[in-house]
Amino acid sequence: MDVQKRLNNEKHFEDWTEKKDGGRIYYFEIPGKYGWFLKYLKETDEDEITLRFWQEIYDEKRNPREINEKYPVDKGHKN
Repeated sequence: MDVQKRLNNEKHFEDWTEKKDGGRIYYFEIPGKYGWFLKYLKETDEDEITLRFWQEIYDEKRNPREINEKYPVDKGHKN
């Protein structure tokens, strides 16, 4: 495991969940207008190598409205 990468990810993301394989999913939320919010997520393996990075947009009832996958391939917005 790359300790420096892990510390850097912990610094830039508010929270994370541990995966069974030793990796993590890091995330943080940004509030928007009218109760909507944006959630940034980053999935890493046990060596802190980024496997996936994406955004999720939720409405005021916390229902997912859009997903924007950015890495490893930018797939654009999906409803």
